Amino acid sequence: MSKQFWAVILVIVVALGGVFFATSHNNTDSGSTSSQPTNHVEGSTSTGVKLVEYGDYECPYCGQFYPIVKQVVATNSDKIQFQFRNLPLSQIHKNAFAGARAAEAAGLQGKFWEMHDALYDNQDPNGAQGWVASNDPLGEYFDGFATKLGLNKAQFDTDFASSKVNNLINADLDAFKKTGVDEATPTFFLDGKHITPGYSAADFQKLIDAEIKAKAKTTTP
Repeated sequence: MSKQFWAVILVIVVALGGVFFATSHNNTDSGSTSSQPTNHVEGSTSTGVKLVEYGDYECPYCGQFYPIVKQVVATNSDKIQFQFRNLPLSQIHKNAFAGARAAEAAGLQGKFWEMHDALYDNQDPNGAQGWVASNDPLGEYFDGFATKLGLNKAQFDTDFASSKVNNLINADLDAFKKTGVDEATPTFFLDGKHITPGYSAADFQKLIDAEIKAKAKTTTP
């Protein structure tokens, strides 16, 4: 075959490789990282008790827990800390990793929790419309969220596509793997112990009160 033929084949292969890289770079977990896990925390350290959620912004169950967790955190803001970490289930939620990217990119401008809330407030649990169903969630939705939050949009777009943000998410994924818990969202830990609360603030409160009481006993001389 001619050199021209092989040159054309090479160009096609390189082009397809570029498309694959761009797609995986923006929407999927690209593997382990040496970066530290994220540290998005709110609330008080007065009792030393911490509630951690590993969540997926596209997950409908996370969406159901979102207002419950928000209520629990507000009620206990003077007692416990709440931390959110990323666990995008990209194999079943096509825009989950992109959602995590949006939150982390906003976090680099000091607006993590605001974007976290915007993603859940605008989540369609049926996956049929909105950002969870979009083929271009950044251009069609996330840029709009960023503008409403007063972010520098150009910087947001740059951070969204950055390896820094990608590595932060992958660091959370690596941290979750080390827990030994089966991958599912949302997954909650209370002071490092895996918990499975029901869909009510009362269920969370019962577990939190018990943990605060137990911790007070172990720290009292």
